[in-house]
Amino acid sequence: MELLRSLQITLAEEVLSVSGLVLLLVAAWGGDKAARLISILSVAVLAVCALIAAPALCGSAMGPDVTAFAGQYRADAFAAFAKLLIYAGAGVTLIVAPAFFERVRGMRAEFPLLVLFAALGMGIMVSAGDLLALYIGLELNSLASYVLASMLRSDERSAESGLKYFVLGSLASGILLYGVSLTYGFTGTTSFEGIRLALGHGLSTGATFGVVFVLAGLAFKISAAPFHMWTPDVYEGAPTPVTTFFATAPKVAALSLLMRVSLEAFGAQPHAWQQIVIFAALLSIVIGALGAIGQNNIKRLMAYSSINNVGFMLIGLACANQPGAAAMLIYLAIYVAMSVAGFVAVLMLKDADGEPVEAISDMAGLSKTRPGLAAALAAVMFSLAGIPPLFGFWGKFVVFQAAVQANLLALAAIGIAASVIGAFYYLKVVKVLYFDEATDKVTGKSDLAHTVLLVIATLFISPLGYLLTNWLHGLAGNAAAALFHVA
Repeated sequence: MELLRSLQITLAEEVLSVSGLVLLLVAAWGGDKAARLISILSVAVLAVCALIAAPALCGSAMGPDVTAFAGQYRADAFAAFAKLLIYAGAGVTLIVAPAFFERVRGMRAEFPLLVLFAALGMGIMVSAGDLLALYIGLELNSLASYVLASMLRSDERSAESGLKYFVLGSLASGILLYGVSLTYGFTGTTSFEGIRLALGHGLSTGATFGVVFVLAGLAFKISAAPFHMWTPDVYEGAPTPVTTFFATAPKVAALSLLMRVSLEAFGAQPHAWQQIVIFAALLSIVIGALGAIGQNNIKRLMAYSSINNVGFMLIGLACANQPGAAAMLIYLAIYVAMSVAGFVAVLMLKDADGEPVEAISDMAGLSKTRPGLAAALAAVMFSLAGIPPLFGFWGKFVVFQAAVQANLLALAAIGIAASVIGAFYYLKVVKVLYFDEATDKVTGKSDLAHTVLLVIATLFISPLGYLLTNWLHGLAGNAAAALFHVA
């Protein structure tokens, strides 16, 4: 009976696993000609998994009733919130990818399968209740991501980004695994609940090193400074649909995993990791802002923007309380929408031959030739900068509000000041779009699916997004409450 109950709780991961294996056979028989069909079916599978996960979030699921396999897996409201964002990011990737890859004749049947298996790994990551489940999910996601980054074998930049991601990712996995072994050695368990109980009796020097190494390994996965060095190169070199994927689904999974490990496993000793998180937050905000100023490639600029925004989200985690966790989740949901809008807009920047236009200088005067696309891209930039009344402002506001309420006044003040620096490079893009002499480089036609997705995402980050604040706060509150249920 216990096994049957566990299988029922892990239904979403079972659907992904079985569907992935079945579609793998379809790919083997149909070849690359079946790639578009497999992509459509994969999106349908992700939609089904979202429907499976949604009731747990709406019903504030938490506690032993949603725990499976002796505490290894938790299908609580927090996991459901993260999974909905993960499935949304993966689904958007599968929708925008065919038009991009078919132009370069690089659409392969295994692409949607890799996205599905990466989503499976990410689902295990955010539902992990044990360090072993954490590592299994993390590696399943990482192995698929390394291949996705180097998907365009005819493009040297793609191959280079895949290799860099693999080498640095392997190093980070080694650091994380060493931290896991130290944590197990000094607490006697790999269970998050067991680690929390063990650390409640005191924190030894060895356990402190374990906490530091685990957080360092996870900091790489979220591209937080000083472990951010891979992000600009991978974002620029990977195919743009893959970059869209990296900026959404894996980012959500890694940040959610960091929240669960910090607040659940290490929750009994918040002072042991708060200083690390505060340092990473401030460094990410500053490096992300300063690093983006001199960029002329829009994908590299978005990479530094990602580092910058991770820093702001970590301010919510540094609060080490439920309001801070809820604020972080709200920011994360808004950031996913901003990333989708930004990278879909980048996908639509094409010249007359359909070649991508990535240089910011080549977008000069876009408001005169493609006013709709320029307006959407400007909305993304203003929202990422946190300029009201766009919805990105609300994400920063709730995070800073949580920091002030947690008496982290200095952190909030520095974060607000640093956000002003970040506004410079966002406004620079808007200035190029609207005030520079037109270059007429962006003249290619846009795919219908890209246009629809851009409209939806742009409406979400527009002032209309404020209509969803009560709903979003309610869902984020349910998810955050599940993290503190053990307390």
